[in-house]
Amino acid sequence: MTEKLEGKQPKKKRSYEIDMCNGPLLGKIVMFYLPLMLSSVLQLLFNAADVIVVGQFAGDEALAAVGSTSSLINLLVNVFLGLSVGTNVLVSRFYGAGQKKDLEDMVHTSIMTSLISGVILVFVGFFMAKPALLLMGVPEDVISMSILYLRIYFAGMPVMMAYNFGSAILRAVGDTKRPLYYLLFAGVVNVILNLIFVVPLHMSVAGVALATILSQALSALMVLRCLMKTEADYQLFLSKLHVDQDKLIKMIQIGLPAGLQGALFSISNVLIQSSVNSFGKIAMAGNTAASNIEGFVYVSMNALHQTAISFTGQNYGAKKFDRIGRILFICLTLVIGVGLVLGNGAYLLGGTLLKLYTDNPEAISYGILRLSVICTTYCLCGMMDVIVGSIRGLGYGIMPMLVSLTGACLFRVVWIFTVFQRVHTLECLYLSYPISWALTFAVHVICFLIVFRMQKKKQLETYVRL
Repeated sequence: MTEKLEGKQPKKKRSYEIDMCNGPLLGKIVMFYLPLMLSSVLQLLFNAADVIVVGQFAGDEALAAVGSTSSLINLLVNVFLGLSVGTNVLVSRFYGAGQKKDLEDMVHTSIMTSLISGVILVFVGFFMAKPALLLMGVPEDVISMSILYLRIYFAGMPVMMAYNFGSAILRAVGDTKRPLYYLLFAGVVNVILNLIFVVPLHMSVAGVALATILSQALSALMVLRCLMKTEADYQLFLSKLHVDQDKLIKMIQIGLPAGLQGALFSISNVLIQSSVNSFGKIAMAGNTAASNIEGFVYVSMNALHQTAISFTGQNYGAKKFDRIGRILFICLTLVIGVGLVLGNGAYLLGGTLLKLYTDNPEAISYGILRLSVICTTYCLCGMMDVIVGSIRGLGYGIMPMLVSLTGACLFRVVWIFTVFQRVHTLECLYLSYPISWALTFAVHVICFLIVFRMQKKKQLETYVRL
């Protein structure tokens, strides 16, 4: 039988936790979101530091080599990272409902799953690197460096997975501050190691890949230590690491669709990257630099997706459905503002920002083209992600996956093989993004309304039986 906490009063929160189930929402959502956004930005700096250092000190070939791997990394990693979404949802639910035994099993199953996933990815990355990059059409003058970077990067997958699953547990209980502190320290270490390995040691792409995995190992160790030292119900004991079959199945039911969605999205991005590759290494370099700038806008918005999952999950566990609609409205309002301000700001400052990555005028012009299409409309992507977060927080994983795959992934693939073939320009290629975001968001709105009404109906039926 599920163990419940005694009493119906709200649990006393520690200073680093946020009570998501009681009191005003706006201030708490902002307090949760800001550290999470900064953490996401710092995590992205791992890759951005790689790109900036190789672009400035190792040349356009090295810059193109690192950039050509990003879509493939996302493709191979996203399935496993999707399981951390299941961790976030279920830990939020069990913590909000006060189910101590379920929470304990979930924590240990999640960390064990992260380590197993990381080991699998080490081998997948090593053996898939060369054939996958060849399939993507990476140019001959770049591919050897791309393979080297990818294989070293994937050697660090166990620590990357451990960090992501561990931080998902902390987010689920309302703690976004400590992961921020850990990433801040690790990010500084990453930049220092990048400069040491690339400038005086001339290790090029191997140096930046090694710096990334060493700094990620540091952040993972700090998160795991945090979970082991806490006295809360989600404390981690290495001796209790195991895989609870029931919890793993639930994690897969919620997280695997999110992971498959991310992976299949990456397939469309791999096709787009392959299409960019056809324009040559200078276009690849400009596209890589612009993509990194966009990444900071994206993770700033995506932190509200994570916020929606955690707040919705805890209130779902506590059966406080009246707060779920308000959570969605606040997160949508915030993501529109963040997307418009940061997205358009990135485009307006594009020339200056791109010079951080490359001093090639032609590469900069390619980068500005991408920013002009994608960054100016990026709020649509944020809106799509936030409503998906609310649906997942309610425990539905397959529905948003199917909608997103049809409305965004499939649409982009069809666009590449139809419209792009007729109008073979980078601008035409990039237009597939905002159109797919708008279409997918509209369908997700309908899905959320259906799911929300179904859950409220179940709640009313439960009260009637009682």
